[in-house]
Amino acid sequence: MGFVSRLTLLQPGTVCENPTLPSHVLESAESDSRMQVVSKWIQDLPVADLYTDSIRNSIDYVLDGARTGRFDLLSTEVHPGERASVGAKLEYEVLRSFALPKTKPLDTHIEGIPVDIKATVGSNWAIPTEAHCQICLCTQIQLKNNRHRTWLVRAHTSWLYRGKGNKDGKRGLAAEARDRWSIPLYDWTPLPVNPLRYLSEKAAAQIFAKQPGQARRLLMMFRELQGHIIPRNAILTVGSGNDDPMRRARQAKAMAEKEGLLVLCGDWRESRDIAAARGLTLRAGEWIALKDENQAGQQP
Repeated sequence: MGFVSRLTLLQPGTVCENPTLPSHVLESAESDSRMQVVSKWIQDLPVADLYTDSIRNSIDYVLDGARTGRFDLLSTEVHPGERASVGAKLEYEVLRSFALPKTKPLDTHIEGIPVDIKATVGSNWAIPTEAHCQICLCTQIQLKNNRHRTWLVRAHTSWLYRGKGNKDGKRGLAAEARDRWSIPLYDWTPLPVNPLRYLSEKAAAQIFAKQPGQARRLLMMFRELQGHIIPRNAILTVGSGNDDPMRRARQAKAMAEKEGLLVLCGDWRESRDIAAARGLTLRAGEWIALKDENQAGQQP
């Protein structure tokens, strides 16, 4: 985007340099009444959890594992443009998770206040001209560290990097402005790892091979990933290109029990109760494979 390395920022209390808006004074987050209204509305919600689910759904959507068999956004099989598109998808996931309307000219309104939703898998955001001097939800996703965080920012033109920006006129937010005059909504929060990423190269090759059939390959997956929460999407990914992977997962469950492996699914109350007795929480659509303690106790 042609960012410069140095930028001397105007301080709160001075007039913003945006030539397209009426003259207005730069305000810190504490003094910005509209920022405070939006912040209060958001922070009354489980914001970190809602963002975690939204980001995971966005990544799953981009990977499209049920069709492609992909499960790692950092894989060489994923084009950089696809990784960048996580942010575009996240906008709609956030609107859905927070039950917000899609509006113009920005992405939504919160308490009647226009808000833009931005995300990056890098270190900065591309702020479009229509969002200059507007309130933005800015999310940073670190894929290598499996974590994310979000700020509420007033993206004043005076706090954006100089220059024309990219070909669309989008410009990055100065890190100093983000750190000094924004509202951190939550600190670094873990992003759940697709458990398929824990497979060894050898195990992954076997589990994603064309033979044997789905049920036996899913059984291999349950064996290899004992103790890991396995989301529904992981099962669909292993069964990519085939019919009814969830039915095959239920078949694999029965096969696993014959060899002393207990497979639980959060869709079933009995499974949730067994998991809870072991100190685990299973949500709908989640699976886990555990050693069957009852069978273990019956062994001579």
